[in-house]
Amino acid sequence: MAKPLRSVFRRIRSVRVLTSEVTGIDPETRCVTAADGRQYQGRILVIAAGAVPNLINTPGAEAHSYPMYSVTDAVRLSTALTQRLETAEGESAGGTDVVVVGGGPMGVETAGALAENIRYIVPKYFSQALADGCRVHLVDMVPTVLNAFSPKSQAYTKDRLGKLGVQLHLGQSVSEVRGDGVTLADGPVIPAPITVWAGGLQAGKIIAESGLAQGKGGRIDVTAELRAPGVEGIYVLGDSANIPGSNGGVLPQLGSVAQQSGKWAARNIHAELNGGTRQPFDYSDKGYMAMVGRGAAVDELGRKRLQLQGPLAFVSWLGVHLALLPGFRQKIRALSSWAAGYLTHSPTQVFVGKPD
Repeated sequence: MAKPLRSVFRRIRSVRVLTSEVTGIDPETRCVTAADGRQYQGRILVIAAGAVPNLINTPGAEAHSYPMYSVTDAVRLSTALTQRLETAEGESAGGTDVVVVGGGPMGVETAGALAENIRYIVPKYFSQALADGCRVHLVDMVPTVLNAFSPKSQAYTKDRLGKLGVQLHLGQSVSEVRGDGVTLADGPVIPAPITVWAGGLQAGKIIAESGLAQGKGGRIDVTAELRAPGVEGIYVLGDSANIPGSNGGVLPQLGSVAQQSGKWAARNIHAELNGGTRQPFDYSDKGYMAMVGRGAAVDELGRKRLQLQGPLAFVSWLGVHLALLPGFRQKIRALSSWAAGYLTHSPTQVFVGKPD
């Protein structure tokens, strides 16, 4: 789906694309150190290092859960789930349960997609009996799903997940993740060989060791101009930053926030290098979206939160995510893949890696 960075910048001679793991940041000199020992220094340093799963210090979560943040994470989960289904198919009491921890958009979309796959894909690739023995559980410590959405959207989402067969365990936190299930804080155990962690994100190790002051989630509390406080020439964006909003709070960790802040930071950097005036970030609120399985979604659009539920919201969700893809070919391929999958109830590709 993604367009390679070298392809994006190949016609811009002033941009040099390098691929390496950054192992250290020196804020005072605006210098980064790569894994091969090389160092790169500039007048301006932009940190947009993404995030890592926030496991909330839950025992066993790192060892036994599957986060959902990258393509690698998705392939790893697909591999584990396929392997487990292969094993269950040969057992007399076939079936497998999956627990999804986190009732935000990521958790809701993951639980809905898993339930849809169990309903439509497992009978085709394995057997109906195996599909009948599989269940998806969604666990969250708050008493509802999609906590940032309206009560109407929350009610629709819970109803839709229920119709897909997802079992909701709301208002219950996870005290331990085990290889054979999760333990809830009040004692009960949900048996499940696979646990998906969708319980939020935090800044990664590179931010923690940067020496920059950190706020909520280990992210940098940036100024209104998207700069790191207390140092010169450093901008922090996306999931690495806590970006102040117009209401005095912090903007959510959304793709639209990252995309807009990146463009705004570029304008501020241009102004800084050319003697101009930096401007405070003015976020254009696009609202929230979450897909809830096949043909269903909830959208709350714009600052006034125009609410949509059902198929129309689903089409809107597809349109927005299609527009966010970087190239025309990527858009066409995605649209073709989505259409084929929707009409046939079958994925156009199945990615399976080497088991852990």
